[in-house]
Amino acid sequence: MRILILLAALALGACSQTPVPVPKNTLDGLGKITDLRSGATLSPDQLLARLAAQPRVIVGEKHDNPHHHRIELWLVQNLAQQRPQGSVLMEMITPNQQANVDKVKQELLANPAVRDERVAQLIDWQKGWKWSLYGEVVMAAMRAPYPLWSANLDREEIMAFYRQPVFPKGQLSVRPAVQKALEDTIRASHGGKIEPQQLRAMLAIQQQRDRRMAERLLAAPTPTLLIAGGYHASKWVGVPLHVQDLQPGAQPTVLMLAEQGAQVDDQTADYLWITPPVK
Repeated sequence: MRILILLAALALGACSQTPVPVPKNTLDGLGKITDLRSGATLSPDQLLARLAAQPRVIVGEKHDNPHHHRIELWLVQNLAQQRPQGSVLMEMITPNQQANVDKVKQELLANPAVRDERVAQLIDWQKGWKWSLYGEVVMAAMRAPYPLWSANLDREEIMAFYRQPVFPKGQLSVRPAVQKALEDTIRASHGGKIEPQQLRAMLAIQQQRDRRMAERLLAAPTPTLLIAGGYHASKWVGVPLHVQDLQPGAQPTVLMLAEQGAQVDDQTADYLWITPPVK
């Protein structure tokens, strides 16, 4: 039971046959978009143009907010209309699923009428990520001509790091301030009640997840889009630090999706899209 609780906590934050593109104007009233460097308010069209010019974009979400998945679907569909899309990566897909994802993508070219729910079965979509929230985003990428890549650890890797915590090597990503911030978040998610050994293990897993996402982001065909939880996306504690440790100068652009009341500054993201909270 303790292991199941661990795996659930580690998320930190964890259809039609032919998808109809989400019209840009349907997002105009969905919250407020801010350029955190200048403070300027942007329209969805303006944000889209800026993101389309970037080789690597990370979108940080709140996993259970349907508005965030609506925005992600819009991005997946409309970025490809601005320029050729190189790839999409998702935290929700593991290496063990990659072969099935690749196989089903090829089969969809020959038989596009396969039902979305059948695709979920064929790629062994994990029940911990609600298909009702992620299905449209996944299917938009599955039916697209570019690759859809995993960006997470397999369960076996997670359990190995839990039994024997190992941290990534680097300069920025393993700074004491970064690790303390993540520890504080993990501790808070447990109501302050967590053993030091378990805290260290969960910190190692969180950072190894960030490192895997960074590795995949750098290896993926560009322009690429990574969809992940907000803590993973954060420039202050997440994937962008690991990207810089692996390839200095390859700073990705971060769009943070957050609910009203969230405190996000330019040390955390480049752009902020505030949406209504989950009802």
